[in-house]
Amino acid sequence: MIVVVDYGLGNLGSIANMLKKIGAHAVVSSDPAVVEKADKLILPGVGAFDAGMKNLETRGLIPLLNYRVLEQKTPILGVCLGMQLLCKRSEEGQLPGLGWLDAEVIRFKFDGNIANLKIPHMGWNTLAVRQPHPLFADLEAENRFYFVHSYHVVCADMGNVLAQTNYGFDFASAVVKDNIMGVQFHPEKSHKFGMRLYKNFAERV
Repeated sequence: MIVVVDYGLGNLGSIANMLKKIGAHAVVSSDPAVVEKADKLILPGVGAFDAGMKNLETRGLIPLLNYRVLEQKTPILGVCLGMQLLCKRSEEGQLPGLGWLDAEVIRFKFDGNIANLKIPHMGWNTLAVRQPHPLFADLEAENRFYFVHSYHVVCADMGNVLAQTNYGFDFASAVVKDNIMGVQFHPEKSHKFGMRLYKNFAERV
């Protein structure tokens, strides 16, 4: 069973619908008893970093998620803000992140010849996968995923960068550390490419 963690932020319905389309057994829940039984977890998210961390804290989910992910090694996929929450900190807020990745979240900054690029980075863009991983198995070379974000993840260890995307410069658009995965884009808005990614998470990870 895949549990999409409901902490008040995210495209929960869209993710649940796509998981249903691929035939995955998935539920959306904020109930710790349900999270405790999950075979896999998805941590979605849309909005501000501090709001995300505060919502996780007020629902009492942080200790449980730490136990499930760090101790029991339950596979987890962070999506958009959910990927950013995996990091230690963010320029967007004051609260510490989950800290599962040695990484921080910084705002896009452009200068010189690329100063005309708009923030947020919004729309379709491609991935360059840096290392083999089941999450991107059978991914077409001409892939396209949908992004909406003003901040991006910077990993201390480039070995944690699973894929990169170029928007003025190459940034980490997917990360990995053991059972912990994250994608900056929205698979649920990325049509067949997002469906392939969720299918890989459900069946191959």
